[in-house]
Amino acid sequence: MTRKIGVIGMGHVGSTVAHYIVADGFADDLVLIDPNEKKVNADATDFEDAMSNLPVHTNLIVNDYSALKDADVVISAVGNIGLQKDNKEHDRFIELPFTKEAVKSVSQKLKDSGFSGILVNITNPCDVITMMYQHFTGFPKNRVIGTGTLLDSSRMRRAVSAELKIDPRSVTGYNLGEHGNSQFTAWSAVRVLGQPITKIAAERNIDLSKLDEVARAGGYTVFHGKHYTNYGIASAAVRLANIIISDAHTEIPVSNYHEEYGTYLSYPAIVGRDGIIEQIKLNLTDDEKEKLQTSANYIRTRFEDTLADMEGAKAN
Repeated sequence: MTRKIGVIGMGHVGSTVAHYIVADGFADDLVLIDPNEKKVNADATDFEDAMSNLPVHTNLIVNDYSALKDADVVISAVGNIGLQKDNKEHDRFIELPFTKEAVKSVSQKLKDSGFSGILVNITNPCDVITMMYQHFTGFPKNRVIGTGTLLDSSRMRRAVSAELKIDPRSVTGYNLGEHGNSQFTAWSAVRVLGQPITKIAAERNIDLSKLDEVARAGGYTVFHGKHYTNYGIASAAVRLANIIISDAHTEIPVSNYHEEYGTYLSYPAIVGRDGIIEQIKLNLTDDEKEKLQTSANYIRTRFEDTLADMEGAKAN
C-alpha cells in the first residue's frame, strides 16, 4: 500500500516535517504545498538533491491540492512566525489574525480535493485552529487532530529527566488542556523509576511546580534563542502521522474533541488509521480537573469569539 502524506505550509516547521519524512522514508509520496512557489520548489529541489545520498526514495508533488485526494495524512503547518517577533506575553493567539483566514481557505481546498484521510494540525493557536478546521471542513471529529500537548508533554519529560538524570523516554505522563498558557502537567499521571512522580518528588524534595513551568515555557526558551521552533514540533507531528499510517493504536496526548467540554483540548487517546479510536479516562485530582475545565473554557470561548468575528466581518 502506498503511503502518502501532505504538508501544507513550508516555513520553518513544515520544511522540517518534510525533511524528517524524506530523510527517514516515512512516505512513498509527499505532497508539498505553499503559496510561496519559489520557496516550495526550492525545498523540493533540495530534497531531490539529497535523495542520491539517502537509503530511500520519496516521490515529490508540489502545489497540487488534487493530489491530496488519496493522502493518508495531511499535516497543516500554516503560520506566520513573524507575528511572534514582539510577543512578550508568550501568547500563541498572536498568530490568529493570519491563521484563521488561512485555515478557512485551506479547508475549502481540502474539501474540493476529495481528501478523506486524517488531518493533523500544528498551526497555532493549535486547539482553536484544530476546531476551526473541523468546523470549516465538516470532517468527522475523530479524523481532525491537533498535535496539542504532545510536544509539551515531551518538554515535561525533558524537564523531569534532567532533574533525575535519566533518559526522557523513561518518563511517562502528560500535559493536558490547551497547547498554550493554560496547559498544566497532570502530575497524578506521571510515573518515573517505577513509581508515581509525586512519591519520588516527596522523597527527593523536588519542586514539581518549577518543572511544570519549565515545560510550559519550553517553546519560548527555544524561540528566544533562534526566533522560531521546529525540531520538537516536527518530530511530534511526524510521530503522529506514522502512528496513523501504521494503524498503531498508540496512546498519546493530542488535541481531540471532548463532548463533555464542548471543545478540542489535549488529553490522551488511542490513535490509529481512523484517527481517534478511543478516548482515555484519567483519574485526575480535583485540582487537575479544575485546571482542565478552566483550560477547556478558555479554548471554547476563544473559538466561539473568533468564529463570531469572522461571521460578523463577512456580514459587513
